[in-house]
Amino acid sequence: MEIDIKSKILIVGLGLIGGSYARALKKKGYSVSAITRRQSSIDFALKEGIIDYGTIKPEEKLISSADIVVFSLYPHVFIDWIEKYGKYLRPGTLVTDVTGVKESIVYKIQDMLPEGVEFIAAHPMAGREVYGVENSDERIFKGANYIVTPTEKNSSEAVEKCLELGRLIGFEKLSVLSPREHDDVIGFLSQLTHCIAIALMTCRTDEHLEKYTGDSFRDLTRIARINDEMWSELFMLNKNTLVHEIDIFEKELDKLKKYLETGDVESMREMMRFSTERRAKFDKKTD
Repeated sequence: MEIDIKSKILIVGLGLIGGSYARALKKKGYSVSAITRRQSSIDFALKEGIIDYGTIKPEEKLISSADIVVFSLYPHVFIDWIEKYGKYLRPGTLVTDVTGVKESIVYKIQDMLPEGVEFIAAHPMAGREVYGVENSDERIFKGANYIVTPTEKNSSEAVEKCLELGRLIGFEKLSVLSPREHDDVIGFLSQLTHCIAIALMTCRTDEHLEKYTGDSFRDLTRIARINDEMWSELFMLNKNTLVHEIDIFEKELDKLKKYLETGDVESMREMMRFSTERRAKFDKKTD
């Protein structure tokens, strides 16, 4: 389902991801407006031509005129925003998001919205270790994955339109999962990996380690430069799943430790061969 080029798109939360959405959509010829907290973000986005209009105030006229609204907010801020200003959304508006957890917020948001306003959640699996619209770049979506998480309340038209939004922005692989399925896989693929990176950076506090490291440590800990406010909230909202994934990882690491202790080189190599074979499937296609 194509998204009409005349559609008015509103981005709420003009940070790294919201700004990157805006850049991608503007380049496709869409009218893009934004609401965000900092006037400096609006000023930058207007100067760079990332948006057509922006404000730090949730203006009723702007909200009610939008055909598609993309929320790029922390989960609790998203819920608070809908509670205060969701009433301004007009029937027929499609609402989507970029939030990193789903089950704890999707059903709540759907219940809060006015009649005729449809929320279809999505998760762009892309990002950088910097923040703000000043660092936004639509190229982060190239070759990346995009997950749509409908519920029984979503229409097939909304699902297709949300998938088309992902295609427009430039995602390579589009998937559809339930909110629960999403949180299960993200607990492993995203949240656990951030936990590992954090632990690696904090388990040794020797001075001057940065003078001796090679690229392997840099690559493995890239995501340890972390937004503690956002990620701690995401961890807590998916706590049970994340604890389960940490348990599984600990068991696998213990297995490798045992191979080392017992000198079981063949089992260690078998584990490495499986790792190498599986890792090849995860490379991005960027051509």
